[in-house]
Amino acid sequence: VTATDPDEGINGQVKYSLKEATDLASEIFHLDSETGTITLSRSLDFEEGNAYQIEVQAWDGGDLFDSTKVT
Repeated sequence: VTATDPDEGINGQVKYSLKEATDLASEIFHLDSETGTITLSRSLDFEEGNAYQIEVQAWDGGDLFDSTKVT
């Protein structure tokens, strides 16, 4: 995921975190808090589930944030 903030300095630095994810999804996916890159922590097993949803939150150095769902 990608978010941008036109502010300069610390208020322009965007960080990412998981806002909502099932226990299973949080075991399977890793979110890089600096880049927003989502990677697999382990292989997918379609017997466990055929679709996953996580909610990623991006925030700046201040109090502003937004979130999106990734399926």
